[in-house]
Amino acid sequence: MAPSFTVRIQWFLLRALGFLIGLVGRAALVLTGPKFASKTPRPVTEPLLLLSGMQLAKLIRQRKVKCIDVVQAYINRIRDVNPMINGIVKYRFEEAMKEAHAVDQKLAEKQEDEASLEKKWPFLGVPFTVKEAFQLQGMPNSSGLMNRRDAISKTDATVVALLKEAGAIPLGITNCSELCMWYESSNKIYGRSNNPYDLQHTVGGSSGGEGCTLAAACSVIGVGSDIGGSIRMPAFFNGIFGHKPSPGVVPNKGQFPLAVGVQALFQCTGPMCRYAEDLTPMLKVMAGPGIKRLKLDAKVHLKDLKFYWMEHDGGSFLISKVDQDLILAQKKVVVHLETILGASVQHVKLKKMKYSFQLWATMMSAKGQDGKERLKFVDLLGDHGKHVTPLWELIKWCLGLSVHTIPSIGLALLEEKLKYNNEKCQKFKAVEESLRKELVEMLGDDGVFLYPSHPTVAPKHHVPLTRPFNFAYTGVFSALGFPVTQCPLGLNAKGLPLGIQVVAAPFNDHLTLAVAQYLEKTFGGWVCPGKF
Repeated sequence: MAPSFTVRIQWFLLRALGFLIGLVGRAALVLTGPKFASKTPRPVTEPLLLLSGMQLAKLIRQRKVKCIDVVQAYINRIRDVNPMINGIVKYRFEEAMKEAHAVDQKLAEKQEDEASLEKKWPFLGVPFTVKEAFQLQGMPNSSGLMNRRDAISKTDATVVALLKEAGAIPLGITNCSELCMWYESSNKIYGRSNNPYDLQHTVGGSSGGEGCTLAAACSVIGVGSDIGGSIRMPAFFNGIFGHKPSPGVVPNKGQFPLAVGVQALFQCTGPMCRYAEDLTPMLKVMAGPGIKRLKLDAKVHLKDLKFYWMEHDGGSFLISKVDQDLILAQKKVVVHLETILGASVQHVKLKKMKYSFQLWATMMSAKGQDGKERLKFVDLLGDHGKHVTPLWELIKWCLGLSVHTIPSIGLALLEEKLKYNNEKCQKFKAVEESLRKELVEMLGDDGVFLYPSHPTVAPKHHVPLTRPFNFAYTGVFSALGFPVTQCPLGLNAKGLPLGIQVVAAPFNDHLTLAVAQYLEKTFGGWVCPGKF
């Protein structure tokens, strides 16, 4: 199933165009980019910022810490750091302080026992942030699209409402890529977000503002969404935890754009956080009634799990080779699991993984059950405004006049070229079904698969334009519908985060979440930027 010569030429030209645009972008960054005295924010000195959401909630319930002090500590950190990283794009500090005061007043007036408080409000007084693509009452909901810059949410997205009902306090909304369809979080409304481990590097996308906000200790838990890696790539690039749940478990209602048709089955809303112990409690809250489909309370005996691993996709010509740093980090995990934990660990070669991008493209090209075409990206670009002509937008962009980003213009231009026809869809649908069956049989209900989160560590700004298909390392599991947890594994020699994806068969999220906690305990988890 090797690609034809014509297809190879098309991909080569596309990457060459991306390379040229990337060079222009890099030059513009050098000449006009913001200048800071340091390439990383100052390390955290406030102890409250170094506690997990669960720890903060417990201290607040026990009345050992005032909620207003916790919220104020985060506000201080945001004011200090956010100008550098541009993660949070709209604050709600005044409202958050009022809500924190109400929590303290409630605790002072009522003498409910700790267990009762935990059952009612598991995240009582815990600050959190929300990807701007989600509705948060009174906050913008543009998804970085200039035509929607005046769109203000009149209500909360379902997951946001559930977290608020659980006692959590939103501090603000975080940046994303235009229409959430690129893996660098930059748009014409809010600008570009920067990686707290090195401001010259990307935060990933589309939940990149959330990723860098959490990594910089400007928030402790956050809300992201994922249809091709939009939780996992930012979590990886920023050295935090991110979980893409099994499809259909967590409600997606209240975000823009909202996938429709077949694609709606693969869009996943999930938790992002600095500390692994917050993942499961967050998922329990965010899933609402959907939590019944998972086994999050089942005891996981890690030593009895079967671990499988693969260090790269097998050699797709579209995608970069995996960094040696990431291969070595993965092998450290494998050696530890084998020699220290004493678990069963097996290296595998899944040949169909080299078609990862094609499988994701097939999923995104699929028609609905009613035979209708999926919603076109170019139509989304015209939301709240006139129809967009991609070629005209490219000309305007070259003149500095377009209100759209170059990745969005490029996708709109190439949308029809990238879309698979029925014959190609059928061909790769068969590959997807075969790979899915192979993985389900391999993993069963007691196996996990270790796989790179991305071929490279966080690249410099604009470099993703030269590597447009690298997201396939995460995208393939979206197409397959498997739950995945991205886990940090420390930093490389240049101070950039390392990490790994932990994958399980559908509805076995409890396995990946248990492994995440173990890896955090063993390899240290999140590392504070600027500490080393």
